[in-house]
Amino acid sequence: MTAQIGLDRLTGLIAFARAGSLGSYTAAARALSISPSAVSKSVQRLEQHLGLRLFHRTTRSLTLTSEGRDLHERALRLLRDAEEIEQMAVAARSEPAGTLKVTAPLPVGLHLIAPALPRFRERYPKLMVDLRLGDGFADLIADGIDVAIRVGDLGDSRLIARTLAPHRVCAFASPAYLVRRGTPRHPDELVDHDCVNFRFQSTGQALRWPFRAGDRILEIVPNAGIVTDNSDAVAFALVAGGGISISPTYLAAPFVERGELIPILHEYSVDRHAMIALWPESRRGNPNVKAFLTFLGEIFRTPAPWDVTVAAHVGRMSQDRVGKPV
Repeated sequence: MTAQIGLDRLTGLIAFARAGSLGSYTAAARALSISPSAVSKSVQRLEQHLGLRLFHRTTRSLTLTSEGRDLHERALRLLRDAEEIEQMAVAARSEPAGTLKVTAPLPVGLHLIAPALPRFRERYPKLMVDLRLGDGFADLIADGIDVAIRVGDLGDSRLIARTLAPHRVCAFASPAYLVRRGTPRHPDELVDHDCVNFRFQSTGQALRWPFRAGDRILEIVPNAGIVTDNSDAVAFALVAGGGISISPTYLAAPFVERGELIPILHEYSVDRHAMIALWPESRRGNPNVKAFLTFLGEIFRTPAPWDVTVAAHVGRMSQDRVGKPV
């Protein structure tokens, strides 16, 4: 007679597979939407049942033992099989329902995705959206993510990609600052201005400001008086008259519309990346993913509304300069 696996052991295998892939109980708990203590207890019960130690644990790290490494790939295969069963069941129904897990960079999620989600849920009230924001790149397959929005390259051939919109950056400053200090006409003149810069949380490196000069791309790291690791903090420092900085147009556009920020050096601006949507091959027929991708097409229209706002302001500024007497 074949022994049947108990629910407790199955839960332990799932917790073990996630913790082994993500390197911590906290990350595994986030992926599974349970508490870290629940993950820890499930793994401990599994270890007791198997009579094996699966992890080396310290206060700061969680690494697989040799026995744990041998079992981890098999546990992952179990998860992948379960995932395929779930996706087949989801694809068999036509109406979006259940939970949709979405991840995005913090500023993109905060300014573009989150404000649109109530409208999305009005259409699909049976679908709950779990939106996860952060600068780190989640492993979509290991974390069970349905759709990711990223800025930059694909970076994972296992994923399907769709370009959403250009990721345009431009230099901005407040009207009060420009009245006080003057408007730079060339990137070289930034050395005479106060600057606010962004620092990446993942690397600790300061943002290099790209400018186009003819057929060349210049990258400048300004001598900034204010540095922060949050894009919104950069914008608010500019509005308060803190100086000049580079900002994505989607983030700066509302401030431009209210007259709180002015785009400058626009003729030197560069499109370095694109915003893209990514989803696993296993989600290709998923009605939840299909519905959300269609909705993303409404948010990221062509041309992007935020780029239209900034370009319109630049156009008005150009007309004002032409109309001024010499």
